[in-house]
Amino acid sequence: MRLDTTARSAALTLATPEGPLTVRLTARPGAETASARSAVPAAPDAGAESRTDGGAVLLSVSGDAPSPSPATARAIVATLRRMLCLDDDLSGFYALCAGDEALAWARRGAGRLLRSPTVFEDVVKTVCTTNCAWSATERMVGALVGRLGEPAPGAPTNDPSGRAFPTPEAMAGAGEAFYRNVARAGYRAPSLLTIATRVASGETDLEVLLSASRDELPDDEVERRLLELPGVGPYAAAHVMLLLGRHSRLVLDSWTRPRYARLEGRPPGRLVADRTIARRFRPYGDHAGLAFWLVLTRDWVDDDAD
Repeated sequence: MRLDTTARSAALTLATPEGPLTVRLTARPGAETASARSAVPAAPDAGAESRTDGGAVLLSVSGDAPSPSPATARAIVATLRRMLCLDDDLSGFYALCAGDEALAWARRGAGRLLRSPTVFEDVVKTVCTTNCAWSATERMVGALVGRLGEPAPGAPTNDPSGRAFPTPEAMAGAGEAFYRNVARAGYRAPSLLTIATRVASGETDLEVLLSASRDELPDDEVERRLLELPGVGPYAAAHVMLLLGRHSRLVLDSWTRPRYARLEGRPPGRLVADRTIARRFRPYGDHAGLAFWLVLTRDWVDDDAD
């Protein structure tokens, strides 16, 4: 994904029934880009624009691709709705925020976290965040997409942009040497290969973790299935669950713990006990993890952009 915060737009390459396509979302009504080739209906009967509280959103296909068929346009919209969590009901969470001074601001609409088109992609990317700097995560994911992802029409050469995230089959066929020597994934190499192989063979179904209801798959069962994956520990499981809309677990790691301690006024090196953090957010119940995350990232939100 490439973000343009000035134009309030994002370009991303998605797998579609017609192959990978690079699409652009623009938040301003009538916005055009030089690369825009065709307007994609934002809903089957909505024409080129979809009205939201923030204004009209124009969805266009970029590059050298022909206009997608109506069926592919609907598939793109469904994927974007999934990624942007547009169908998630957060009303219960907002009601809980009303009496919390630290989270009352979130009632304006915060809390819809950007997820990937597939659970598989979110799991792989999360494994690539463990025990490393963010620059290493970018390097690993860039190699996966740049070397194994299928390009959309007009995609630049020698660049991950313009390529869809690789399929489980592509990753399963890469071999462990690719993960060690090209992606430089280190100890994660066998884990990434095993996860891809299990998903490609049908042994593991990750997508059901998002599609199933809580009655069908309670949070405890979702967590158990994630922890069964190689390379996925408590942090990674909680992180993926947050992206699934399963907000009951707190993402506790080497960034969130010090960050929360600083917000609580602790001196450097003095952390807040995990049980104390859990007690602070326990009133949020199934949304405890989301409440914790929004407290940590409050300063990421530009109030002037509302």
